[in-house]
Amino acid sequence: MSTIFVSEIFGPHALPQASQEFARDVLAGLRLQPKRLSSKYFYDARGSELFEAICEQPEYYLTRTELAIMHERVHEIADTLGPRVRLVEYGSGAGSKTRLLLSALIDPVAYVPVEISRSALDDSVGRLAGQFPSVEMLPLCADFTRTTTAPRPARAERRTVVYFPGSTLGNFDAQESLSLLRQMRRIAGADGAVLIGLDLKKDAAEIEAAYNDRAGLTREFTLNLLARINRELHGDFDIARFEHRARYNALAGRIETYIVSLAAQRVSVCGRQFSFDPAESMLVEYSTKYSREDIQQLARRVELQVDRIWTDADERFAVVLLTVPA
Repeated sequence: MSTIFVSEIFGPHALPQASQEFARDVLAGLRLQPKRLSSKYFYDARGSELFEAICEQPEYYLTRTELAIMHERVHEIADTLGPRVRLVEYGSGAGSKTRLLLSALIDPVAYVPVEISRSALDDSVGRLAGQFPSVEMLPLCADFTRTTTAPRPARAERRTVVYFPGSTLGNFDAQESLSLLRQMRRIAGADGAVLIGLDLKKDAAEIEAAYNDRAGLTREFTLNLLARINRELHGDFDIARFEHRARYNALAGRIETYIVSLAAQRVSVCGRQFSFDPAESMLVEYSTKYSREDIQQLARRVELQVDRIWTDADERFAVVLLTVPA
């Protein structure tokens, strides 16, 4: 595949840098066979708003269950992490779980949210800075999948904890998730830790329902990716001619979400033309589910050890603490 230069399409100043990266990734993904788009581009302002609404739906157990675990076990988690933590969070989100953790931590030194969306980053830090005036806020606007360093606080920390809630690790394929965990291990350092949320394997019907809510919000969330391409990249997707499909692949242990073409059609993005066949599927997201043994194997492959696993009573979701073996 030849390299795509956005400047060749619109000129070097036609799109801001972030949009140029978005354009490069979308154009490259549309040229793949089968086509694929990255789920990290779901979260523009509208996408973030829709996801917050999804989290309130009765079928979407993930956020509700993880929050319940944090409410019940956060002081135990904080005691295990110890005092004077530099908390590095991948993706700032709405910050509800982060507030719980910062409230329980003993003399936290700094909070370093790493977030690709400047508006989401500013909103998150703005909310937390007023509540935690003694915690140094060190926001980093960056793609956490490509970030290998994090800002240092003015006051020395005792340890660094990389926090990755929300089961987002499961949105990456196997090699990507391993690479991301290795990066977290490097940032945490020898005395640090990685605290992650992971969705656990359970009845397939319950899992599928979470990604196909009756209100249709997940469908709208998925198709908003096409609307974003139209808004930002001069696209002309006819969204009514595409559909959301999310199914659980039991063999792979993951939900696979696709945008499916409902007809033979051609679309234009950044002045380039792309053809879709009837029923052609374009992969947009994985949502991997884990067993306890899966978690142990994942940790071993990146030279980490499972220190603690906190779950709800029904073992639907897990908050997992990983540390470097002695």
